[in-house]
Amino acid sequence: MAERKSVLLRISPQLWEELQRLASQELRSVNAQIEYLLVEALRRRGRLTQAESSDDSQRGEE
Repeated sequence: MAERKSVLLRISPQLWEELQRLASQELRSVNAQIEYLLVEALRRRGRLTQAESSDDSQRGEE
């Protein structure tokens, strides 16, 4: 498995609350939800290969 990177993220309280709500609905941690949303955005833009996107999305759902 590839090494994971740590990132400091500053976001508004309103965005944080919405991420918490969405993560809870989808039974994910907020961290996993953020990673899932980033992978989905990159996939839609064609920036990830199918193999990269499935590896990342599976890891985000753990």
